[in-house]
Amino acid sequence: MFGFGGRALALAEKHRWMPPNQRKDFAIIKALAKLKPEDCEISFLPFNSSQDLEERRAQGFSKSGCDAQWQMIQGQFLNVSIMAIPCLCSVAPRGLAPNTRLNNGSMALIIARNTSRPEFIKHLKRYASVKNQFNFPFVETYTVEEVKVYPKSNSSRHNPEEEDGPRGRALGNSFPWNIDGDLMEVASEVHVRVHPRLINLYGGSMEEMNDSKVTCNCL
Repeated sequence: MFGFGGRALALAEKHRWMPPNQRKDFAIIKALAKLKPEDCEISFLPFNSSQDLEERRAQGFSKSGCDAQWQMIQGQFLNVSIMAIPCLCSVAPRGLAPNTRLNNGSMALIIARNTSRPEFIKHLKRYASVKNQFNFPFVETYTVEEVKVYPKSNSSRHNPEEEDGPRGRALGNSFPWNIDGDLMEVASEVHVRVHPRLINLYGGSMEEMNDSKVTCNCL
């Protein structure tokens, strides 16, 4: 996650002396209080169906050598999420990306464009319900194979005045990312892509899991 998700984690990391639940709530509230968009450019390679991928592989084409065309969007974004698994958790029982599948080589790209703070909070609260959290005019979803996120504005970088000490000064020259619950500080473009067929997966279908009441702490 880039934007709100990354900044909230950076704030939580600064206050590790707090109990975990209290630290998480404090970081989310403070990140919402300081909510601001990131000016960036996002390029992505749309996902093709598994059948198309099999046909292209059989013909000896690599992903980058196929006919799929990169698409690009740019603007002011409050949050960007790139997820290859649903990410079921206590605050999102259906998952942060409920439409993802583990067996088709795709990822979900979820973009929240700039909007008012109350509208963004409504979007976040919707994750805890069974309603469609993406049913907002400022939220866009894509199914992709690769994504490149390039922050454009230096003014949107992490404000060193918000952090104290060497860690804060380091963040002043980079952008915070939330990578599976770990903080990563990056000063330039981030490129994310799926590496299919690296592991064998055994278990029930994700469709069945999404319809059941599954809870886990995966954030």
